[in-house]
Amino acid sequence: MNHPHLDEVADGVFAYVQPDGGWMVNNMGLIGGPDGATSVDVTSTERRTAAYLEAAAAVAGPIRRVVYTHAHPDHCNGASLLPDAEIVAHVAAAEELQHPHPVAPHIFGPFDQGGVRPRIPTTTFEDAVVLEEGARRIVVTHPPRPSHTRGDAYVWLPEERVLFTGDLVFNGGTPFSISGSPSGWLTTLEELVALDPVVVVPGHGEPGGVEILEPVARYLRFLIAVADDAHDRHLTPLEAARRADLGEFAGLLEPERIVGDLHGRLAELDGRVPDFGAAWEDMREFNGGPLEVHA
Repeated sequence: MNHPHLDEVADGVFAYVQPDGGWMVNNMGLIGGPDGATSVDVTSTERRTAAYLEAAAAVAGPIRRVVYTHAHPDHCNGASLLPDAEIVAHVAAAEELQHPHPVAPHIFGPFDQGGVRPRIPTTTFEDAVVLEEGARRIVVTHPPRPSHTRGDAYVWLPEERVLFTGDLVFNGGTPFSISGSPSGWLTTLEELVALDPVVVVPGHGEPGGVEILEPVARYLRFLIAVADDAHDRHLTPLEAARRADLGEFAGLLEPERIVGDLHGRLAELDGRVPDFGAAWEDMREFNGGPLEVHA
């Protein structure tokens, strides 16, 4: 397994990248200041979070603030290792953390989470909030529509033109939209492109430039087409996934996510909430067994 690496993407601004970027293996951002640092997300396990905090301590002051980009556990679990840090998140992410969708233990293969858990946000916002780390402005924005989830936030450094997207961008992994909306997500990607970032740090996979957003958009357009056809044909999400030709997306990590994505899109077309339990079971069946986790 490849080791995580800490890359300086601007003066005092870092991306902590965790290969392979699969299930529960996400990226963080670290924004330094004279009196401390802001972390964009944490990670999924005690071991991985401890390694991140050790790497962060070598290049920045103490982490005094964590911004959650959304409420999924890989981005929030390790916050309990920062018990005194301010936790900033959108109000919908805070609500989801208090009422998470359970996932049956047999869905994922075994991994050691250790003694970590998410912390409930101490500071919430509705639309956007501007934070400061020394003289540096940190703009945290909630897209005004469901996208990857209903509580997404992206972190923009306007002077450095560095963008931390959370899971609004997967680079090399299958985007996952069951908790949000693929059509809304497409609009949000246009919003991100309009920022004209120099560096984009995705929630999973290697950083890049604005060009890493377009493959996400292509997948979402593909997903919408497959789902809309399945809706017309009265196919189940699992049936539609098995019939779909993944084409250019077949090489992405976690191809089983298309089943969950189809559950979400078909529920959206019917005006109902997805059956999350059924979606996870169908993903496991599509995968031929438990979903592999390298955390």
